[in-house]
Amino acid sequence: MADRQNGAQSPEQQVRALYEDAESNTATAFEALVNKPSFGQLLALSAENTAALTRMAFDGVDLLWRNLRLAGRADIVRLSRQLHRTEDKLERVLQEVESLRDEVARERESVERDAAGTPA
Repeated sequence: MADRQNGAQSPEQQVRALYEDAESNTATAFEALVNKPSFGQLLALSAENTAALTRMAFDGVDLLWRNLRLAGRADIVRLSRQLHRTEDKLERVLQEVESLRDEVARERESVERDAAGTPA
């Protein structure tokens, strides 16, 4: 107890002081690292590499699906585009059919009017 009264630290206080000192030194070192322009370049390169690896992984999965004869993402997109084109063509055909029906109906009405107006 006499040691503690003379300013000596307990083991717990010593460990805490060492931890705080290490944390302070580490924070200073990381701040110095982040302040350098090379850190930004390294971060950008890492992001590019991550994006490239992700794309490679997706392409690999697509290749796996294709080799297994299952529809992959690219196949589904291509089929979706074809389906939309087919739907558009069908819509145009239906519009033409409707216009032809209207035209036939108008011709029938005019023929019926002419037949009703002229004596037989």
